[in-house]
Formats: sequence, structure tokens, C-alpha cells
Amino acid sequence: MKQLTNENYFDLEMQKKYFGVSQFKSFEKCEAAALAEVTGNYERERTTALLVGSYVDAHFEGTLDIFKAKNPEVFTKKGELRSEYKQAEVVINRLERDPLFMFYMNGEKQVIMTGEIEGVPVKIKIDSYHPGKMIVDLKVMKDFQDIYVEGKGRLSWIEAWSYDIQGAVYQEIVRQNTGLKLPFFIAAATKEKEPDIDIVEIPQPFLDVALEHFKESIMRYDGIKDGIFEPVRCEKCDYCKMTKVLREPRKLEVLN
Repeated sequence: MKQLTNENYFDLEMQKKYFGVSQFKSFEKCEAAALAEVTGNYERERTTALLVGSYVDAHFEGTLDIFKAKNPEVFTKKGELRSEYKQAEVVINRLERDPLFMFYMNGEKQVIMTGEIEGVPVKIKIDSYHPGKMIVDLKVMKDFQDIYVEGKGRLSWIEAWSYDIQGAVYQEIVRQNTGLKLPFFIAAATKEKEPDIDIVEIPQPFLDVALEHFKESIMRYDGIKDGIFEPVRCEKCDYCKMTKVLREPRKLEVLN
């Protein structure tokens, strides 16, 4: 049986075998699109915003050279970093000037663990793991403003991006591997002209609620991957637009 490594962590074979938090969140947004990704029939667009965050991640992993080699689009034709990636360098320099931030980021890098939740195989990869002490994940985002989420109202950026679910799953899988229930922290930075920085601990009650939500949904999503359940289409995402098939005209009143 192939071992899970940093090199194959995101391979389709491992995406089919394990659930990760990113895959879970994809199923939360659109089951049909998430299944298409898992089966290799759809690839979500890699936006500049996503790549900027990955650039910062790669720096702290010590894999920036590999990132640049795999993503030549970060360079201009003259071989210089594009302006948006120069901003990533600004973010990195800001983070490295803050002693507390660097303390949280100086744990073991990209630690992979696996376990099971509700009988479903789950994988995690920790940005900065301090054995016996804490779990830290690095996030780079637009800003720290509250975000409006349809059906939920305005939420903190932690809840809007489901980082509480990530923390809950990471904590549970670490507990399964070590017997310890460690606190979960987000080490965050913004991509603003003058980057803002923060360290946020997600309180245990939030993690407990998030883990229950994960447990309530994971078996259905795993059943979709196994072909037991039909995925629901959101009819709003790019995948649903791309695969939409018109059956009949709609009446004006249904648009309101």
C-alpha cells in the first residue's frame, strides 16, 4: 500500500482514499463539483490569490524553489517576480520581523497524520506542529474583516472560511495519534499593502461544535465518493455552469 507523503498528498489516488479538510469544504460548497474533482473530471481554477498564499506557505515549508519551478507563471517574461508575488515577499518579510509569530511558526513543518472519523479515513498536514504543546496553521488572506455568508449572516473570517472545522479535525487526528488534545492556533497575515498579522486560538467549545458538524456530514460525502449517494448540484459554481443542460424554458416568476 502506497504511503502518504508530501509528494503524493494531493494526488487523485490519495484524494479518493482519504478525506482532508479542503475536500470536505469543497463538498460543503457543491457536492457535484467536489466529486468531479475527486474523480479527475474537473480541476478548480488556481487563482492568483490562491497562489500568493501558496507562495508564503512554500517559503515557511522551505520549498520555495520547488514552488517557483512548478509555477512559472509567478515570473514575468524577463524572469522577474510578478507584482502580486512581490507582495508575498512583503508579507514574508513582515512575518519574519515578529518574534511571537515566528515562535508559533517554528514547529515541525508539514507533519502528516492520518486517522478515522466516523469510520472514514482522514488525512491532515500541519503547517507548524509543536509536539505535546500545540497545532498551528498558517493562513494568508485579503484582510481580517468579517465576511457575509449566505444563510448565516456576517461571520468572523475564522468561521467564514471554516477554519474552526480545520482546527477540530486536526485536533482529533492528532489526539488519535498521540493521545493528546492540543490547542489549535491560526497564524494569520493579510495581503494588504501594509500586511496585518495575528495569532488566534480557536476556543475548545468552537472546535467541539465544528467536529460534530464534520461528523454529521462526512459519511454522506464519503458515500458520494463511493457512488452510494447522488451528489447535489449547487447550480451556482463554475462546474455547475459548465455542465448545465437546459431542459425547458423557465417562467419569469421563478426568477424572483
